[in-house]
This record gives sequence, C-alpha cells and structure tokens, in this order.
Amino acid sequence: MQLQFLGATGTVTGSKYLLRHEGATLLVDCGLFQGYKQLRLRNWAPLPVPAADIDAIVLTHAHIDHSGYLPLLARQGFKGKVYCSEATFDLCRILLPDSGHLQEEEAEYANRHSFSKHKPALPLYTREDAERCLKLFAPRPFGTTWSPANGLHARLDRSGHMLGSAFVRIDDGKRSILFSGDIGRPNDLVLAAPTRLPGADYAVVESTYGDRAHEPGDPLAKLGDVINRTAARGGTVVIPAFAVGRAQTLLYAIHLLKERGVIHHLPVYLDSPMAIDATRIYHAHRDEHRLTPDQCEAMCHAATIVNKPADSKALSARRGPMVIISASGMATGGRVVHHLKSFAPDHRNTILFAGYQAGGTRGATILQGAASVRIHGEEVPIRAEVASLGSLSAHADAGEILQWMRGFDAAPQMTFVTHGEPSAADAMRSRIEHELGWPCRVPDYLETVELA
Repeated sequence: MQLQFLGATGTVTGSKYLLRHEGATLLVDCGLFQGYKQLRLRNWAPLPVPAADIDAIVLTHAHIDHSGYLPLLARQGFKGKVYCSEATFDLCRILLPDSGHLQEEEAEYANRHSFSKHKPALPLYTREDAERCLKLFAPRPFGTTWSPANGLHARLDRSGHMLGSAFVRIDDGKRSILFSGDIGRPNDLVLAAPTRLPGADYAVVESTYGDRAHEPGDPLAKLGDVINRTAARGGTVVIPAFAVGRAQTLLYAIHLLKERGVIHHLPVYLDSPMAIDATRIYHAHRDEHRLTPDQCEAMCHAATIVNKPADSKALSARRGPMVIISASGMATGGRVVHHLKSFAPDHRNTILFAGYQAGGTRGATILQGAASVRIHGEEVPIRAEVASLGSLSAHADAGEILQWMRGFDAAPQMTFVTHGEPSAADAMRSRIEHELGWPCRVPDYLETVELA
C-alpha cells in the first residue's frame, strides 16, 4: 500500500491523502487550500493523478478544507463514488453549492470593480459544478465496513468535530491505516465526544492545535463578558463563524447566557443562509449531539434569521448594541466581510473570533493585530476591539489529541502528523515521540511513503 500526501502538510487546509493498492486508487478527503496565496494557487494546479483514475473518495467530514475540491475533481473527470456519513452528505448538499456560489459571486464582484489582476476573474468552479457532483455521493452508516475500491475496506467512526465527522479506517486485509480527520473535544458544549478506537498499523493525525492547550475557564463567561462590555459602549459584536459547527454552538451559548440572565436581551442576528440550513440539520441527527429536542429548538430560535441580501446590507448600516454571527469563519468571504468593512473602523465595536484562523486568512491578519485589512480592493482600518474565544474551538488541543491516542491498543508502526502549521505539527510530533514513545514524523507536500 502506498500513501501520498496531496495536502494538509505545512498548513491546516487542503486535506487530501492518496492511497494506492494493487491497482486501486482511493482519495481520503478532497479539500480546498485556503489562506496564503501560494497555497490557494495549488487549487488551480492539476493533481499528480488524473481525476478519472481515482476509483473512489472517502470524506472525514464536510468542511470545505476537507470536501471543497470535489466539484472541481468531478468536472475534471472523476466519476467514482464519494463515501461519507449521512450527516456529512446532508451538510455537503449545503456547503458545496454555497462554495461554488461564493466563488462565482467573488469573481463577478472583482470583474465589476476591476480589482483583479485577471481579465476576467474566473471562479474555481460554479454552483452548477457543485450540484452536479452531489450525484456521486453514497453515504454509509457509522460502524459498518464496506469496500470503496477493489481490495480495500473502510469504516467510519464518530470523531466529534462536527455533525457527521468521522475517523476513517482503511485496511487491505494485511495492514490498516487510520485517518483522524479533525478530532473533536471530549467535553464539547454541543457535540458528543470522539469515539475511542483500537488504533491501526499506521495513523494520520491532525495537529491544528498541536502546539497549545485551549485557554482555561468557562467560555460562556468570556462570551458574556465580551457581549456585555461591547453593549455598554453602544457597540456591535461581529462574530465570523463557520456556518456549520461554530455558528450553532454560538447560538446555543447565547441562548444559555440569556436564559441565565448573564446578558441582556439585545438583538442577535444570524446572517448566513447556509448556517440557517445547517442548524435545521441538527434536528435530523440528534444522536450525534448532546442537545435535547427542546434545547435544539431553543438553539434554532436564539437569533433573528437574516436571509435576503438586502436585509444583510441593511444590517451593516445599523448601529447600537447587537450581535451579528456571520460566515465565513476566517473572514475569507461571505457576508461577514461586508460587516467587517462596516463595523471594524469603529472603536465601540468588537470583532470576536471563535475558531481557528489559518495563516494568510483575513481573520488571522486581524487577530495578529493588523492596523488594517484589505477588503474589496480597499484598506479598511481596524479600530474595533479584537477578541478571541479559543476555548469554544471544535478542535481537540494537543493534550486532548494525546488523550485520544492513548486509547489505542498498540502503537502504530508510524504516525504521520498533518493538518497543522509547521510549528504546531512539529510540536505534536515531539510530544507523540516523547510522551507516547511512538515512531512519528511530519510528511512533506506530495511526499509518497510505502506502508509495509
């Protein structure tokens, strides 16, 4: 069996792992690169394998950095099946067309305002491309084994990172390899804990927070404090939030804060059509989260829904104490960019990040203290307070990753650390080697290894 790393090396995005075995070719995850321009340019470069030669794809979960390359791969000639959990398919039906729509929208905006170097600017793929690729999906239940390609068997187990997220185990009858995807947290506010697994002969493990521990303390208390102090100065809290996962956790947290009387009943808006659709999916997959039907209903009604673009523009023009939750989570696109343009220059407001910000994204730039960011071809000053709520992250931190790995029956022959910035991946490698005593390494982009 041969494994090639086509993404998520030296970065937290672009997850793609190519497995070759006795004529079979399998891709685990099919994500877009995000962040730095040199990474995003990889989305336009051909893969080292023709799309038509890939027999099947298995997804760990629906986030765009794990699934967002699928429409392009299908347009290039991939005709196999895309295997994933039921909830991942439900979410991809929302996320992928939205991704295509956003890329069309951004290309059109760039052409209309002439701030792109490309004449004309083109989308990587379209909404139509995304909707067409959804016909290739073949969902599978957790805990069952099937054959995605000749001679290979696969199994999904819940990873607790988001609805539908899975650990993927592949074996050929002689050796096995386990892909962690993104690992959730054992005590998440909404999602069930990651499944304990016996391990595998080889492991590919994420390291998003591989060099740190999540900040201690109650994330609800910190969220309440940020909202209250911003409201006291007459400001608006703008929260860039991933439409699937973070948006729902934030809605539930705000519901709890209002219910407990921690924050006043100020207006809260969810300005992301995709997040609205994703929130409804929580009702359909109650076995994957901790919420009761009543709690799920309360989460769904914790904010005023903003659907129409005209209403979103009107929201950007409003002032006064309120909370706006809007995608995208790293402020790379979507409606939140317009809200940042409107609210970031005012010192009374707060920009609150509640998820990981990959290097090179607008969110990371703001969080690092930049005086301004470029939005739609202009420099927008950042005078608003900038805050972070890392303890609300859906990613396990370094200690929680190690805790999950300690549940293996035996050490893998080799553990490959991926899906992390260079410092985080190397820190994770060091801890696995020294605390667990396991063989471990950080692979390079496009590197190929033989799994003996």
